[in-house]
Amino acid sequence: MATYARSVRRGLPRASGGDPWPPAGAAPAPAAVAPTPVDPPATVDPPVSVQPTETAPTGTASMQNASARGAATRRGLPRTPGGEAWPPAASTAPDAAPPAVPAVENAPREADGHGADPVLVDAAEPAASTPVASTVAASTVAASAAAASADDAGSGAVRRGLPRAAGGDAWPPAETTPAPRATPPSRETARGGPDSGLAPQSRSADAVSASSEPKPAAPAAPAAAPAAPATPRAPLAERPLAHAGVARRPAAKPDPARIGPFTKVQWAGVVVLGGAAVLYVAAMAVLAVRWILSLEPLQDFLTTYPGEYHLPEGAPVGFPVWLNWSHFLNAFFIVLIIRTGLQVRSEKRPAAFWISKKDRKRRMSLTLWLHQALDVLWLANGVIFVVLLFVTGQWMRVIPTSWEVFPNAVSAALQYVSLDWPTENGWVNYNALQQLAYFATIFIAAPLAAITGYRMSAVWPKQATTLNRIYPVEWARKIHFPTMLYFVLFIVVHVALVLSTGALRNLGHMYAATGSTDPEAYADNWTGFWLFALSIAVTVAAYVAMRPLVVAPIARLFGEVKSR
Repeated sequence: MATYARSVRRGLPRASGGDPWPPAGAAPAPAAVAPTPVDPPATVDPPVSVQPTETAPTGTASMQNASARGAATRRGLPRTPGGEAWPPAASTAPDAAPPAVPAVENAPREADGHGADPVLVDAAEPAASTPVASTVAASTVAASAAAASADDAGSGAVRRGLPRAAGGDAWPPAETTPAPRATPPSRETARGGPDSGLAPQSRSADAVSASSEPKPAAPAAPAAAPAAPATPRAPLAERPLAHAGVARRPAAKPDPARIGPFTKVQWAGVVVLGGAAVLYVAAMAVLAVRWILSLEPLQDFLTTYPGEYHLPEGAPVGFPVWLNWSHFLNAFFIVLIIRTGLQVRSEKRPAAFWISKKDRKRRMSLTLWLHQALDVLWLANGVIFVVLLFVTGQWMRVIPTSWEVFPNAVSAALQYVSLDWPTENGWVNYNALQQLAYFATIFIAAPLAAITGYRMSAVWPKQATTLNRIYPVEWARKIHFPTMLYFVLFIVVHVALVLSTGALRNLGHMYAATGSTDPEAYADNWTGFWLFALSIAVTVAAYVAMRPLVVAPIARLFGEVKSR
């Protein structure tokens, strides 16, 4: 705040019933700029020379101009109701101009980097015990105050305050002088330069002295010796923190390749665990059936129903050559049909398409065309096979002719499970369980596969509203796939029993058309085995060759093929 030229504004008394404080004759102490504490101190620039100015700082110019014109001190409210304004008009006569505050270059800055205005200390306040940053000489307002201010400004003494003890002298003593402030050594920053410009600047008491009246400036104290140049240090290296904000997670591993619903490792586990479970169940079943067949009632049942019944009179014996060829073609086509059927179910982006020459709207994937072409060949072979069965009388071997087929089938199944298999002579007659299996495959499963496949094919009339309502395509899909699974199961069990119940004898019957009515008369004949091996090689070669590169030329004979 600014001080006024005439007198100090008086306030309430110090003691009850006393006079207002300070006394009426007290003169204002010269204003001084209080030091601005800097925390932490960095470096101090060399002493700053101050040029005395005639203009007061912003905020005090109007008051100083008013004081220069002789204006009285600003009066306030009266002390007592109905009294005069306080202080009295005659108590403070303007006899001197207010001190001018010098304009200081490089003013001290606060910690936040903004400039701080000079602070004026009232004479009534106690002085600090630390050295004053700068002392400003002011003109004399009262005689005693002017002399003290001139002595302090000329000698550079420390500003004195209230006494330490009642009735004692002002503190600190009059001969106390401010100690020169040492310049802290400058330090190198990370950029390699001194950091003197980064910290707030400070001023010493000897750096600034000025007077409001024109007079020679007081000699400035000798400047502090420049600090010795510090040894430059290498720039600070940035080190990554252990807790850099976000925890680093390892990169996620790619998902393993899957074959259907499981990965390769999972499939291996399924096979191992599933195989162990099947072996355990099979072992328990064998033990249980063996125990059941050891009972007397079951022994009588096996005697009555040995597992087969006699065929009608005139039933043929042996297998003709046409049946051997039909058996091979049936196995060849059914394996390829199953393979292409599974491809059609899992195919999402066909590699090529087949377009009919007669009807350009008939368009399908090349895999579906091959599947349907194999179906046609398989059905043609099946029709020829069924016709020859009834012409030659071979139907009596695969179609049940007596109700005894069912108890004999149960007897044969018990014997198979107990691993005490019945004596077979397929050259003459099948057992009841074989007969029922062949009948179901030829006359039930094959027709179901043909009818449902035809309903789902492109040959089915799309505009037949009545037929579509009577036979929805959803029914065909629900029947066609389970029928395919039945064929797979039949092939696996059939081949396993052929190889485990006398492989050379059974392969000689079906591939070489060799056999005898006497089961004990069979010799080791490998002809049927080598023909069987040749048929397997042909089937595997066709299985591998079913690729667009091989199938496309054949499909172009019946239509147009376009690749994606």
